[in-house]
Amino acid sequence: MRGGPSHRSASPRRPTSRAQSKAPSKREDSPEDKAKPNFAPSGLLAAATKTVQHVDGTSTVLKYHEPPEARKPAVGWRLYVFKGKEQVDLLHIQRQSAYLIGRDRTVADLAIEHPSCSKQHAVIQYRHVQEKNEFGEVKSAVKPFIIDLESTNGTLVNDEMVPTSRYFELKAGDVIKFGESQREYVILHDEVA
Repeated sequence: MRGGPSHRSASPRRPTSRAQSKAPSKREDSPEDKAKPNFAPSGLLAAATKTVQHVDGTSTVLKYHEPPEARKPAVGWRLYVFKGKEQVDLLHIQRQSAYLIGRDRTVADLAIEHPSCSKQHAVIQYRHVQEKNEFGEVKSAVKPFIIDLESTNGTLVNDEMVPTSRYFELKAGDVIKFGESQREYVILHDEVA
């Protein structure tokens, strides 16, 4: 009795539809997929353009790239640095369109030492913007903004936390603090007496 019930296999075969039987399995697909070009963004080009190579052979990936509206200011902006009531430094910040602030001296334009500050903490960025006056006339101006680079302990302007990864406009006389540092940075320009 060859085809009797005792000769059946342990697992019964399920009937398959035609669509299932013709669909290639994942294993058959993978060598073919690897041969096809993959045009999906990998992030390698962005990482290469944001990487700073150092003399000692190490490299640092920058957290920030300037926007297209970045401009050098025509006005002489300065940061007056105070520790308590004593002025400890004066920084001229009008010579370039952006200043990276942080503990990493290899990439930071303005180095800060406090351990509560991040290696790449924030950026002061000058941007070309359009604004309307009280008569509705549109004029262009280059204004300073600050952007917190997702720092651990944040950036404060006039004792208020600025949102991370968003531009926050700075006005003459604003007081900036980084992390838990006691130093205060007062921003002023030539036209303010």
